[in-house]
Amino acid sequence: MVKPNVDINRLSRDERLDLIQELWDSLAPTQEELALTDAQRNELDRRLDEMDADNTLGIPWDQVMKQIREHA
Repeated sequence: MVKPNVDINRLSRDERLDLIQELWDSLAPTQEELALTDAQRNELDRRLDEMDADNTLGIPWDQVMKQIREHA
């Protein structure tokens, strides 16, 4: 594996999060490559149904990202 010439320790938290996002996005550029198994789809549907039934579960995405940036 070739390591990029980037000193991760010199990046800010926001820059590291951006890098993580870029790496994640590069793993599967098309939806076909992200196909779920039936078991995965069923589990996600179950979890979504559980969240829909109980409004106290989960937090909004923007709040998640804020917490990550504050604690990273």
